Amino acid sequence: MRLKPFPTFFALFCLPGLAAAGEKTVYGLNEYASLDGINLEVAAKLDTGAKTASLSARDIKRFKRNGESWVRFYLAIDTAHSHPIERPLARVSKIKRRAGDYDPEEGKQYTARPVIELDICMGSAMRSIEVNLTDRSAFQYPLLIGSEALKRFDALVDPSLKYAAGKPACTIAAHTAE
Repeated sequence: MRLKPFPTFFALFCLPGLAAAGEKTVYGLNEYASLDGINLEVAAKLDTGAKTASLSARDIKRFKRNGESWVRFYLAIDTAHSHPIERPLARVSKIKRRAGDYDPEEGKQYTARPVIELDICMGSAMRSIEVNLTDRSAFQYPLLIGSEALKRFDALVDPSLKYAAGKPACTIAAHTAE
């Protein structure tokens, strides 16, 4: 039997990619996520088209504590979340505005959003990710997880699945800041 060079080469070329895919976790379009330190579980939308993660927040105020920048906010999820949350400010991100969100009188093509570090658990994986704060109450999912965070989770997203990882089940040993 004689092997044809092109199909054999092509098959060998694809093997490393298949091995790398085997190490990744398959998540659905939507997953349950536990917000560590806030003691809250929410439904999240996994969006490979978005770069950053966003958490629904309202009454967002920046302030100084011991000379460092912090942010105080309330979750904009439902009326049960009436206590303020305070976290160190990681940075301020510039998010490109959508066409319908652009105000020509204001003249800015972007909106500035405070960013915090947050430990998120999906399935059995806990990762520390950057999350920008914005009011997402008009959206179905209070947490959007974008491509930068998905990389930290070593995620493959299958949009035909929902809640593939099940309920968050992280332990202290599962926490990693990869």
